[in-house]
Amino acid sequence: MARSQWGSRLGFILAAAGSAIGLGAIWKFPYVAATNGGGAFLFIYLGICLTLGLVLMLGEMAVGRAAHAGAVGAFRKLAGGGWPVIGYMGVLVCFLILSFYSVVGGWTIAYIGKSFDGSIMTADAKALGGIFSSFISHPLEPVVYHGVFAALTLGVVIGGVQQGIEKLSKWMMPALFLLMLALIVRVLTLPGAMEGLLYFVTPDFSKVSGAMLVDALGLAFFSLSLGLGIMVTYGSYVGKESNLVSASLWVILLTVATCFLAGLMVLPAVFAFGFDPAAGPGLTFITMPAVFSHLPMGQLFSALFFCLLLLAALTSSISLLEVVTSFAIDEFGLSRRAAAIGMAAGIFLLGVPASLSLGIWSDALLFGMNFFDLLDYLTSKLLMPLGELLLALFVGWKAWPLVAAELARNEPTHSLLLAMRRFCQFLAPALIGWILVVNI
Repeated sequence: MARSQWGSRLGFILAAAGSAIGLGAIWKFPYVAATNGGGAFLFIYLGICLTLGLVLMLGEMAVGRAAHAGAVGAFRKLAGGGWPVIGYMGVLVCFLILSFYSVVGGWTIAYIGKSFDGSIMTADAKALGGIFSSFISHPLEPVVYHGVFAALTLGVVIGGVQQGIEKLSKWMMPALFLLMLALIVRVLTLPGAMEGLLYFVTPDFSKVSGAMLVDALGLAFFSLSLGLGIMVTYGSYVGKESNLVSASLWVILLTVATCFLAGLMVLPAVFAFGFDPAAGPGLTFITMPAVFSHLPMGQLFSALFFCLLLLAALTSSISLLEVVTSFAIDEFGLSRRAAAIGMAAGIFLLGVPASLSLGIWSDALLFGMNFFDLLDYLTSKLLMPLGELLLALFVGWKAWPLVAAELARNEPTHSLLLAMRRFCQFLAPALIGWILVVNI
């Protein structure tokens, strides 16, 4: 069976950037930056993305293109032995993440409706907290929205690489940026917004610490979709004529720009109305509706905000489902439709207990965590960094001649290739190992 390919370089870049730009960029980055020194965190995060992040993304894409195979097949084809475990781990992580990510994606759909009907248009943060808690703990309503979100994701992936993922990415990514810019313009006109802007961009180097560096490293991996097999899978659809270096740089710059714009959108509004910038995920579903309630046409801006979140969630969920779908196609010879439907059904079923663990099953704890939090911890704190550590070792020690040959097509200098190899052999494993130790 001939392997699918991207129809254009732009489509590949937007799809890869979309996989990296998810809910984390919108709700996680602003509060992590706000609590870690603002501008100081921005500089460090950008530095990590353009060094370690770039090297690892290039490694993943080069592995996929060299093998012309998905997350598992690439490692089997290039090395064999026990190395395919890296691919199996990536497929498993994508499956697990999407099961609870789809639940949160469903929340964004619900909150679009709540914005239009005005039920969240109140400045009382305590009341909004009650609305949010009541909604996510309901035994049925969030499960239904979880199903709707899963169905939207499935519909795109069934369409295939060019007609589904690429086509949707070409309109979703520009729409996402336009929505963000519209909200930023409105937010920056609020009295007191400049205080939040300065808080976000002014460096506070007193906050630089080991813990802050771990946060920056972890967020860089999370926001760039590293350690999931996504860039390996997407790289396998790239033609030999494409420049992986420039494509990776574009993906990283678009991701960093989105994180920065999210900070401009959220923090000035939070400061303008005296809310806590360190409210964490509550910024999204509790604080931001309170902010919008103060604005003229607040319902419209609230709906636009949650439409933005939905687009960001979909651009990432599509890439997660594509990894497991590609795995089923490659390993079991299934049609794209059968593979996508089967995997999406399994992901939906696993997401049901994740949703219920925030409500009627909240007392059922494993290792002191509910099922939703356990899935989050296993994937983001353990399996993702472990997978990226193994990938770095694979690129630096096992498959370097093949990876270097792929990158040499774009004529990087010998010194740059040597620096990248040393990065993968020594520095990347050391830094990622440090994250793992801290997380454990």
